[in-house]
This record gives sequence, structure tokens and C-alpha cells, in this order.
Amino acid sequence: MSENKMLEDIVREVLKSMVGAPQAAGVKTAAPVPSATLCPERDYPLSQNRPELLKTPTGKTLGEITLDKVMSGEVKSEDVRITPETLRLQAEIADGVGRYQFANNLRRAAEIVAIPDARVLEIYNALRPYRSTKQELFAIAEEMEVKYSAKINAAFVREAAEVYERRNRLRAD
Repeated sequence: MSENKMLEDIVREVLKSMVGAPQAAGVKTAAPVPSATLCPERDYPLSQNRPELLKTPTGKTLGEITLDKVMSGEVKSEDVRITPETLRLQAEIADGVGRYQFANNLRRAAEIVAIPDARVLEIYNALRPYRSTKQELFAIAEEMEVKYSAKINAAFVREAAEVYERRNRLRAD
């Protein structure tokens, strides 16, 4: 079986477990509660209807991001990255229209934003079959949870370690 086929099978298994199944081990989430502040019909899209809620990681507002400022160098790449807060607001909108799985994806993304890009790529590579031991994956999960407060993603890494162990996809030393 090719490595790509195995990876596809693992992704399918994880996706199946996410639809209608309990949350990843150790992560408890409450049923989505409609936001007291956001109403999809009134507030979506946020950039048009609630721009005051959206800020860049450097604190700029959407109105401060203009082509002229980009061209002059006043707006840098770090000024146009998405923030965890924006992703959580989008998750509230998604919950409000019943797109709960998408909302959960946005919440996971909000956690990952805090992790440096280079580290995200290292974690991605470590999660490929046969690349890590169970202990290494558990250490990554611990790092994600403790250092970056990425509890949901940490639970998924722990779950992946267990699945890899069952399917004999861990690196053998």
C-alpha cells in the first residue's frame, strides 16, 4: 500500500470519527450556543457589517489597510495575517447558521495561529505515517497544549498517536 493511500485512509478514519462521534479524547466542548453579539443575518460578512470587530495582529483596523499604505511600506505582511479572534468570530457566525463542523475547524485554526509557521510545518511532517514514535507525538501534543494553549489540536495529535499505534504506522526505533 502506498504512503499516500495510507494517509488517505487515516484521514478518512479521523473524519468519520468526527462526524457525530464524541470529541477527541480529553476535549469536551459544549453544544454551540448562539452568540449574544453576532447574528449571521445581520453581521455577515464581518468585513462589511462589523468591521470594528476586526483587527490585525498589530492592531490595525481594516480601514487602515490600503493599497497606498502597502505600496509605501506602511503596511507589512504581519499587518494582514488573520488573528485568533477573527477566526473565533467567524466560528460564531458558522455556528449561527448550523455549520458546526466548519465552526470547529475555525476554532482549531484559531489555536494554530499562535504556533510559528516553521513549527506548524515540523508538526505536520511529524504527523506523517512512520515519521514519529508515540512518545514524540505525545510530546508534541503536550507542547501544543502547554506552550500554545492549543488544547483541541493537542487532543487530535494524541488521537493520531493512538490511531497510528493501532494501525502500526508509528516509527520503529
